[in-house]
Amino acid sequence: MSYILSIVKADYLQRTRSYAFLIALAVTIYVAYLFVPPHHAMYSTLSATGFKGAYNSAWIGYVSALMTTVMLSFYGFLLVNNSIKKDIDTEVGLIIATTPISNFTYLLSKQLSNYLVLCTIVVCTFLVSLVMFYVRGAGYSFILSDFILPYLFFAFPALFVVAALAVVAEVFLGKRNVLQFITYFFLCGIVMSQIATKGNDIPTGFNDPFGLSLVTSSVKNHINTTYHQDIKQLSFGFIFSPQKPFKIFTWNGIDWTGIFIFSRLVWMTFALGLVYFSSFFFHRFDFKQVVRKKKKLMKQFQENQESIISSGGINTASLPPIVTNYSISPFIKTELLLMLRHGNKWVWLLNACLWVAMFLVPYTIAYSYLLPILLFLQVKRWSDLTTKEKTNRLHYFTYASYRPLIRMLPAQILAGILLAIVLSLPLMLRSVFLLNIAAVLNIMNGAVLIVLLATTLGIVSGSSKLYEIFFFLLTYCVLNKLPVTDYLGSMHHGNEHTLTFIILGINIILAATGFLVRSYQTRHL
Repeated sequence: MSYILSIVKADYLQRTRSYAFLIALAVTIYVAYLFVPPHHAMYSTLSATGFKGAYNSAWIGYVSALMTTVMLSFYGFLLVNNSIKKDIDTEVGLIIATTPISNFTYLLSKQLSNYLVLCTIVVCTFLVSLVMFYVRGAGYSFILSDFILPYLFFAFPALFVVAALAVVAEVFLGKRNVLQFITYFFLCGIVMSQIATKGNDIPTGFNDPFGLSLVTSSVKNHINTTYHQDIKQLSFGFIFSPQKPFKIFTWNGIDWTGIFIFSRLVWMTFALGLVYFSSFFFHRFDFKQVVRKKKKLMKQFQENQESIISSGGINTASLPPIVTNYSISPFIKTELLLMLRHGNKWVWLLNACLWVAMFLVPYTIAYSYLLPILLFLQVKRWSDLTTKEKTNRLHYFTYASYRPLIRMLPAQILAGILLAIVLSLPLMLRSVFLLNIAAVLNIMNGAVLIVLLATTLGIVSGSSKLYEIFFFLLTYCVLNKLPVTDYLGSMHHGNEHTLTFIILGINIILAATGFLVRSYQTRHL
């Protein structure tokens, strides 16, 4: 038990004291404020056509809890899925491997630390929901149980499963981060589709870790019974639509059933079972291949030394002359090679398929769906652009190199932009053939944006996690047609030139921020 508490405490403190966590927490608090929009807002979070719920305790409490659960279930995985990797990178795992702690105990401690990090965010959104009741819920009595119970039975059990899946993904997929993301979001998609297809059934919670079906079914039945409607499905999430006439109805929450509460225990038991099962396959920081590789390299080094000594030493006359090159072109080439060789080769096969598909599928599908997905698959390559020096503890050398702000940082940015433009080339060529020059400019502008986001957020936070979370949320919103997140210009706007100038202004601000912060870092190493 003492081992678990020590690991959980150390891991939790390490995560919550990072800039990435603090920024993610601040963004989450702001998003939690948006969970309860005013009735005249151009978006809704849970509504039926022609109806909106009155902002009483039940509505604010349940909607906030549901939105928190679903949102954190998606991007929370990105926030906590590197707990084992940190022990590998810092070589703390080698020390842990020599202790008598069992594999299951270690993995359980990692799951609990993941869970505590997510619960910290949940508690903050819970407090925001209480504040929102007094901001939006004028004229209704405050009922504390309408806030506590949905968070207790929706958010906490669901995030316990997310924390377990993050550990399981690291055990079976190792450092294949992109594959972890794809697998996890594929599972989430299956669960959401199951909830949608069984929307007319009596919800029990066994096929729904979020609790979404219980609330939507209750609200739908209340509207159909009270107003004699035949509504089949409710809209959930940030749904932007023009303001239309609507009726305000009063919904007083759900009646908790024993079978639903039991389903929460089943989901949490299932999560523990997954962690226990993965403990049989945990490598326990056994890096025999790495050790053998180091021995092989050492043997080669010794053989080279012996050959040099036997030949009478190094003949300096036979060495090539030293050529000084202060341009950034070698850095750009090196950064491109590092990005191209990053990750598994099979990902490039998927990239190639999507790249070719953008020539073949309809233009709107390629623009709206394939291009954002293809760009998101490079999230690990771009997130490491300005963080790999600190990760590998090489920033002491790079910051002290010759003019790093003029040579190294621009090379990293240009290499990332070149990769983004090459990946977007099929759609850019099709836009030229269609004489849609505005689309070409928007795509190039968007390519610069996502690279500058990667470099600037990496420089400011010192971690790749913040960019990975932000880029996932951005891609998710783009795929769901949220106009304010249209960084590629794939949606119809009133004035296309306005979007171009807005993105261009954001790019200038990001570039200036990145250079200023990196300048401060190089001077205060």
